Amino acid sequence: MSKRESNSLLKSLIALILIAGCIWAAQWQYHRGVDRHARNNQIEDRSTQPAITIERAKSDAPSFEWRAIAAQGEFDSSRQILLRNRYFEGKYGFEILTAFKDVSGDEFWVDRGWVQAGATASIQPELPPVPTGTVKIEGRLRLDRSLPQGKFFAIPTGSKGGLISEANAQSSNQESGINSTFYIDLLGGDRPELTPTVPAALPELSDGPHFAYALQWLIFGGLVIYGRFLIRREVLMREEL
Repeated sequence: MSKRESNSLLKSLIALILIAGCIWAAQWQYHRGVDRHARNNQIEDRSTQPAITIERAKSDAPSFEWRAIAAQGEFDSSRQILLRNRYFEGKYGFEILTAFKDVSGDEFWVDRGWVQAGATASIQPELPPVPTGTVKIEGRLRLDRSLPQGKFFAIPTGSKGGLISEANAQSSNQESGINSTFYIDLLGGDRPELTPTVPAALPELSDGPHFAYALQWLIFGGLVIYGRFLIRREVLMREEL
């Protein structure tokens, strides 16, 4: 009499579904790792290249993200927003975005660095003074899409009564009148006060755990195969007894 395992097809089908899921997850993590590695290489390469002018960057901002950049113009102290949930050395604070108009008349945000939060969320922190007059700034070009979106992420600082959540952190927001595809991380300029105490930093250039996770998912798939083999062997061995 031939030995047969009950519900063999169903068990094998479940195993195949689990294996397929593990392979899909492994590929997903692998491609995330590849994308992050490519992004890190791009940031590292572009951030070490010579500075470009703001006029050149305007022609194709995505091609110049992370490049050093120079511009000349004036800050507008009446238009500032603070980006919440920014930490430095374990302390909670904000990053200051100040409107900037270059000599050609185009406007965009400039990230003037990090400041520690006030005593409460509704109290405006102490902000560094906004340089007046025409200045030359040096910074790092960033794309607008890296800024948070929505009224819950940006706080305007123009009110003397405290902080009011009503502005969009994206550059192209109607509340501020700015419509730009990029902004600048300020690093310095032709005046000492243009150098932020805590400038915006480059992201951590690490590939992360994605490649390790991809390998783990392949191991899980192998364990499913091995587990299916053990189940079938145990069933057949019991039938022999």
